Amino acid sequence: MDWLEGLLWDPASVAHIVCLYAFVISVGVLLGKIKIFGISLGVTFVLFTGILMGHFGFTGETHILHFIREFGLILFVFCIGLQVGPSFFSSFKKGGMRLNLLAVGIVVLNIAVALGIYFIANGRIELPMMVGILYGAVTNTPGLGAAQEALNQLSYSGQPIALGYACAYPLGVVGIIGSIIAIRYIFRVNFSKEEEELKSQGGDMKHQPHMLTLEVRNESIDGKRLLQIKEFLGRSFVCSRICHEGHVSIPNHETEFHTGDQVFIVCSEEDAEAVIAFIGKEVQVDWEKQDMPMVSRRILVTKPEINGKKLGDMHFRSLFGVNVTRVNRSGMDLFADPNLILQVGDRVMVVGQQDAIERVTHVLGNQLKRLDHPNIATIFIGIFLGILIGSLPFAFPGMPTPVKLGLAGGPLVVAILIGRFGHKLGLVTYTTMSANLMLREIGIVLFLASVGIEAGQHFVQTVVEGDGLLYVGYGFLITVIPLLIIGAIARLYYKVNYFTLMGLIAGSNTDPPALAYANQVSGNDAPSVGYSTVYPLTMFLRILAGQMILLTMM
Repeated sequence: MDWLEGLLWDPASVAHIVCLYAFVISVGVLLGKIKIFGISLGVTFVLFTGILMGHFGFTGETHILHFIREFGLILFVFCIGLQVGPSFFSSFKKGGMRLNLLAVGIVVLNIAVALGIYFIANGRIELPMMVGILYGAVTNTPGLGAAQEALNQLSYSGQPIALGYACAYPLGVVGIIGSIIAIRYIFRVNFSKEEEELKSQGGDMKHQPHMLTLEVRNESIDGKRLLQIKEFLGRSFVCSRICHEGHVSIPNHETEFHTGDQVFIVCSEEDAEAVIAFIGKEVQVDWEKQDMPMVSRRILVTKPEINGKKLGDMHFRSLFGVNVTRVNRSGMDLFADPNLILQVGDRVMVVGQQDAIERVTHVLGNQLKRLDHPNIATIFIGIFLGILIGSLPFAFPGMPTPVKLGLAGGPLVVAILIGRFGHKLGLVTYTTMSANLMLREIGIVLFLASVGIEAGQHFVQTVVEGDGLLYVGYGFLITVIPLLIIGAIARLYYKVNYFTLMGLIAGSNTDPPALAYANQVSGNDAPSVGYSTVYPLTMFLRILAGQMILLTMM
């Protein structure tokens, strides 16, 4: 039975470590599917399962656990960076700036409350443990990993900060959802009124493509060329088909408009009213029954050489006689602006003759199998550069040690930059959502399992004999106080719609259970829009904040 004993207890055995991780991750993921009052802790149960196994003495050699923990963290934050990179900078535009400022307010208040408790406690709790409580309270696991990596730089040998994280996390999830509910009742939110207000605002829909069939009624544009009409109107739109005296054709800039012509227009929602007022009234036309029926097809961009090119530089109209009306990216339709940069994975809506569309298909690729293969080179080039940048020391006056972005911050920053600007370096960053999610989930469960196994030896003692219950209370205050304050400011001063506010609160804590609750309650996409608007910046700040606290105050 020596083989069984070695498999169960030998910390140097590869088979033992693999079996331990397989057991912790599989049991944790299965437990994470259990919902209590509709709320689930998800993969965080991997942490608790690891703690349980560590408590009973199932562990591995320290350097192996550290390697798996750090590699899992790098994989996780890098995939997050690739996902949020394309939208990171655009999230600051228009109404997104206001939401991001509110989210920054929540992050700052979380830190302020945590540090306030730390100084009031007057030495009763160590700073690293308070940072662990902070990250458990805001349910942010990548930040915990970054803080742990900063402690490694400082050669910290005290209690594992994962103990504070584990104590604060469960009530952190409850506190976030509880704050959403509390704001609803404190401000007497009427769902019907909020729904009407949301529709009147139009949300982000106003920037999405809007399709119109118009009959030319404006006599002042009779005989004018399409290019002149665009200049007169001063709004961007695409005219993909025109019917003149019963004959359908694809217009170009030299095509003349005449009174009585029917035209198919694609423009942004915010420009639709102006286009209608300038050209003519909306009519119903069955374009498929005209003398020269046009074909519309979504063509998938799969050729790497197209990646990073502007739509206008492709000259689809002059070279192929087709019009591009919109581009679908990650499930969202984008208006076909000439300055729009194409990326591998985009679906381009093309209108034209069948043979012309076939030629465009050949140019763009449209080979789904090409997208089934992940761009491994880009991922590991990015990780390599991320670790290099994360290892660079930045010295600041008055700080005892140089500041580093670390193994979490470096890959995150590089991934965001590659996700947004990688096409300029010839890097194809497209990864299917399922592949990105798979890599991300593998990374986070490896990290959580490692942290749990390491912290398990001291966890029960901390909770039962130590200050575990006190940590739970501290975490609850860190969770709730900032959300109620910023929630009140958002409602009273900024008049933020409640559905959007729910997404803002969930996104500022990067908390999927809270987003799931918000989506279930609202029945619309507003919480998801609010969540995705603030998520990139919030994740970036959460990952860097803990490191800065530890490196400047220890």
